[in-house]
Amino acid sequence: MSGDRSRSSLFKATSVLFTLFFVFNICDALYGPSSPVIQLTASNFKSKVLNSNGVVLVEFFAPWCGHCQALTPIWEKAATVLKGVATVAALDADEHKALAQEYGIRGFPTIKVFAPGKAPVDYQGARDVKPIAEFALQQIKALLKERLSGKATGGSSEKSEPSASIELNSRNFDELVLKSKDLWVVEFFAPWCGHCKKLAPEWKKAANSLKGKVKLGHVDCDAEKSLMSRFNVQGFPTILVFGADKDTPIPYEGARTASAIESFALEQLDTNVAPPEVTELTSHDVMEDKCGSAAICFVAFLPDILDSKAEGRNKYIQQLLSVAEKFKRSPYSYVWAAAGKQPDLENRVGVGGYGYPALVALNVKKGAYAPLKSAFELDQIIEFVKEAGRGGKGNLPLEGVPKIVKTEPWDGKDGEIIEEDEFSLEELMGEDNTSKDEL
Repeated sequence: MSGDRSRSSLFKATSVLFTLFFVFNICDALYGPSSPVIQLTASNFKSKVLNSNGVVLVEFFAPWCGHCQALTPIWEKAATVLKGVATVAALDADEHKALAQEYGIRGFPTIKVFAPGKAPVDYQGARDVKPIAEFALQQIKALLKERLSGKATGGSSEKSEPSASIELNSRNFDELVLKSKDLWVVEFFAPWCGHCKKLAPEWKKAANSLKGKVKLGHVDCDAEKSLMSRFNVQGFPTILVFGADKDTPIPYEGARTASAIESFALEQLDTNVAPPEVTELTSHDVMEDKCGSAAICFVAFLPDILDSKAEGRNKYIQQLLSVAEKFKRSPYSYVWAAAGKQPDLENRVGVGGYGYPALVALNVKKGAYAPLKSAFELDQIIEFVKEAGRGGKGNLPLEGVPKIVKTEPWDGKDGEIIEEDEFSLEELMGEDNTSKDEL
């Protein structure tokens, strides 16, 4: 009996081991040698994907992942359907963790589409052959359209494209970066640094891709020791992000690839926007700072404090702040002046005497303005700002630079009625009699 039990136990143990061996071997071989799917490794990724002249679809998978196993026959069929049209490949992200990390892979399977000269695009569609093939064709059409229009992609032409990254030094750093309202991502490097050399093409690609959205710059720390010390740079390359709070840049610690840098920069673009401002127009300097370079400067003329009191004035300012928040991505500025405080400006834009509050869209560079003709209410102001951003209608000439009077800023309180000194008729007559006697 004991011998039978021993044999039975041995048989069961052997069966379990065989099953585990079989399962692990199946999992390790999601794509066999005869599979139409190109199997990628760290050594061939650059030649098969990054240096490819066509569109490449890459599945980042893990052998133990159930969803990856379910996708395998679909991915192989997609490879067969797209044969000769696009390359369908797969990378074992469990085995090549460093490469998967470079592309920000956090779950399996993740599908990315690579096209020459572009950052990879995530595929978010259904995991079936038809939608996968259709998405691939969209990328191919976009690539063909660029080539037909004469846009160079990849290859030697990409190398000749100048970098959009701006060279920064101690002479221009404060002016370009710290005084700017733009988001800046700055690389501090050393020419002899191997990691910096490896980053260089990725940095160039990211800078060109982000042009017009995020500013990228670079500092040669061998030549700019003062900047290196100022920002406590202790290793190369160091990448710092200068957002809304320029005094406290944050370090970038993600993967050193163009796609990762681009994704991070665009995320920061959403979070590092300066809070909206509505500034009282109290001097020529305020006018120059807020309206001189703004695409559109919205100037509000608010009622006298005796008419609106502090509560009413704050309500108007809050409306303008709500508008500024809604259009915070637009290059607009917002200022206000109390009724009668800036008479020359009021006269030039047809405001004054009555009709407060009033609002005008002002373009100082072009010497033009447009008045809000509807009620000073949130919805009406939003529509007015939208219309002004589209070019506006009925713009009027400003006719000269308005003279801005220096005034004391509002103290946030209700106004006080100034009582005139009281005097009697006898006192007045007495003063007259005194003056006559003296004559």
